[in-house]
Amino acid sequence: MKTVLYVPLDDRPANLDDVVVQGKAAGIHIITPHLGDIQNRLDSEKTVEGTTLLGTSTPTYGKPSNIHDFILKNAAKVDGFIISSDMLAYGGLIGSRQLREDGGGTYPDYDQDTTRLLDVIKAIKGKYPRKPVFVMDTIMRLATTSFADGLALDAYNESRALMQQPRQSFTAFEDIVNGYNLSPESTEYGDTTYFNKEQYYNTRQHKFKTNLYILDKLARKGYIDFLAVGVDDANTQGVQINEINYVEARINEWLAGTDGQNPDRAIILPDADGLGHALVARMANQLLRGGKKTRYAVKYFGPHGSTIINAYEYMNLHENVVRHVDIVGGVVVADSAYPGPDVVTDTNSDEENGNQLMNASVDEASSFDMASELDRMTNRHPGKPGKKPVDIEIIAITALDQVQAAVAQMTSNSEKGLPSVLVDFVGKGPANVDVAEALLNSPYTGRVLGYSAWNTPGNKIGMAVGMGQSRYALITTETHAHALRDAMNAQGSLLFKRFLKDYYYKAVAIADIRTYSRAHALYTNVATLADQNMVLFNSEEDYAHLQTLLRDLMQTHTTALANKIAFAQGNVAIKQICNGEAAYAEYCSALLEYANPDFIWGRAFEITLNPKVTLK
Repeated sequence: MKTVLYVPLDDRPANLDDVVVQGKAAGIHIITPHLGDIQNRLDSEKTVEGTTLLGTSTPTYGKPSNIHDFILKNAAKVDGFIISSDMLAYGGLIGSRQLREDGGGTYPDYDQDTTRLLDVIKAIKGKYPRKPVFVMDTIMRLATTSFADGLALDAYNESRALMQQPRQSFTAFEDIVNGYNLSPESTEYGDTTYFNKEQYYNTRQHKFKTNLYILDKLARKGYIDFLAVGVDDANTQGVQINEINYVEARINEWLAGTDGQNPDRAIILPDADGLGHALVARMANQLLRGGKKTRYAVKYFGPHGSTIINAYEYMNLHENVVRHVDIVGGVVVADSAYPGPDVVTDTNSDEENGNQLMNASVDEASSFDMASELDRMTNRHPGKPGKKPVDIEIIAITALDQVQAAVAQMTSNSEKGLPSVLVDFVGKGPANVDVAEALLNSPYTGRVLGYSAWNTPGNKIGMAVGMGQSRYALITTETHAHALRDAMNAQGSLLFKRFLKDYYYKAVAIADIRTYSRAHALYTNVATLADQNMVLFNSEEDYAHLQTLLRDLMQTHTTALANKIAFAQGNVAIKQICNGEAAYAEYCSALLEYANPDFIWGRAFEITLNPKVTLK
């Protein structure tokens, strides 16, 4: 079994628990730093006056020096590295957004402590040149973090509104970091009320210097084999755009990219919490298949992805799919320049707890023939005659009225031996209830290699395609029965979890949690926000009740999900693909330990959830 060292973005399940299980499903042992060294938490203390909350303080960030030492200590015994630069340099994603008194010195000597930490990447690659080193970095998001370092939701809303305003266009690095506050007309934006704008810009300067250091001093010099840059909480305009364009230009100039991308060296795209899944998939493909490109087809059920741009992203959906496929080590064999209606920007997305949500409400008038498009995608390659085989098909559901057609396609694929990956883009953050029910009423859903409906489109794609690619790498190469069995149980557990969490919790059970939390808020000025930090905004007794409520609900939903056709006893999942023929295992049971579900950040938005599914 291959062993991979993994430094996550933070300790939320999307970045840690799920990625570790994904590794097991691919027959890979993932080692991670001590939990205490990667822990991130929102503010844990409060100041009050009667029934009024005055402020919060004391968040928790990771321990970069310990992460640095962990990497060096374990480098000799692993087969590859996946490292979050945000955790290594700042103690995690929210740590990288912590407001600063200054933006550091002049690049490249902007912060010796930070560059010392980052140079551990140089050290391990220098000592172990044959071991793949993958790094995930992020472009800082537009908004501050709600209820971290005393910044409330007002600060989140104000910062995001200001930072998505158009900026003057710059191409030189120094101009970019010194021009964050300039409009296209070269006028400065005004003062802020709920957050310190200058400290925010200092943070942005420091983070962008780190982005450049990683590109210039590490990736450019060959110390990073593959770099995935996620643009967190983005927009089609605003303070990030100059940074995005600059990174793309450097990928072209320094890493032999085209149009700002190089599938073999570096990709930049809208995502953050899906990058761990995507890079574990690339690592599995590298270690198990020697980096052989997996061929993907993409079929949209609803508007074509080229017509959809989410309000929290800057790239259209189809481009995002293609770029994620690049990250995992695949290639989309369809013509990505598909003629369709003009791109529509969705401006009606919901916002929840300072997290980005999806709204796929777009012009339904898609002027293409799906059947002929799929035929073109799966049977022909542009400019070449004859067949172009496909290894995996991504079934992207973008309209509710097309869900039955999507189920029919999944059925056809399975009967033909073509593995599928499912992504629900109809749901606005969680799964769409009707889409989920339609999928769960099909026995073929239990056979898919990946599925997600969690949060932003980029998150959904990274998780689903990451699951599919890493799983495909194992089942097409592994022959030992015990290894296949252990990985099969992990795959079944992760697929089951995606429906249990994305659908049953995020679209159903969460409503009861929020209702109770808000109805029992301790403070009148945060009554409608109580579920965003229940440890502080609800009493100890009410928080204990919320934990019990969560656990009771998830026991009920676990039973319901286990009885759905997709996961029913005797239904099958793909265990192995050998010489084009699939072998299957049967679902036997699903168990969720009663005490397992919990509010990892003390808020309703995110929970731990680790069901155990067995197959035989």
